[in-house]
Amino acid sequence: MELNDVIHGHRSIREYEDREISQELLDRILQAGIRASSSGNMQTYSIIVTKDKELKEKLYHAHMEQSMVVDAPILLTFCADFNRMRKWLVLNDAPVHFDNYMSFMIGAIDAALAAQNCALAAENEGLGICYMGSTLANCDQIGELLNLPLNVVPIVGYSLGYPAENPAPRDRLPLHGLVHYDQYHDYSDEDIQEIYKDRNEKGWNRYMAVPKLKEMTEQLGLKNLAQIYTIAKYTKESHQEFSQTVLNYLERQNFMNNE
Repeated sequence: MELNDVIHGHRSIREYEDREISQELLDRILQAGIRASSSGNMQTYSIIVTKDKELKEKLYHAHMEQSMVVDAPILLTFCADFNRMRKWLVLNDAPVHFDNYMSFMIGAIDAALAAQNCALAAENEGLGICYMGSTLANCDQIGELLNLPLNVVPIVGYSLGYPAENPAPRDRLPLHGLVHYDQYHDYSDEDIQEIYKDRNEKGWNRYMAVPKLKEMTEQLGLKNLAQIYTIAKYTKESHQEFSQTVLNYLERQNFMNNE
């Protein structure tokens, strides 16, 4: 496929064929991942490939019971990883640090870049993926299940397999609403209304087209897409709870040393 077709053809796939992915194909996808840009070429990430059905059943609960975790043949988890780097430093009599928040951010960015490279390579091969925000939200549970040592934290993960559905691509905000030239130009109320006009309509219509989502929206008395996002999907309370989970896990995983 042409790269532009792969990029613009992206959809989140939640239903998969009962069909295995060959090791040769998987290796091609993973090789694409490790060619991603990396801070200082340190490659401070690790990729966990999960195929084991029993382990996926356990991860299913940690991933908020999203069906694709168990339905897809493979689950990929991309982790910020300074464990490997720190061991290399010890063996070479070099100062051992990289145990602070900045290091975590470097590893997290490296992991995200590798994840997207793998995603593009997979979609180019006719496979489908679905990113899961639960990877970071429940990083402590997932880290325990994946046996992650100190200085390793799960950042992003997605299901991987042959699609058994063909959903329409989701809408995106217009380019001019996302791109700033030279400096950031803040938005007026009129700008916001114009930028989100299509999103308000198409997002709302998608919820109304799914009986379960429509029922939830009506029960909560929600009137627009913004209310769906902040009252039903991403509440302040849930984000505060997940934030504390991440901060606690970073402390536990030795990424919050500031001395």
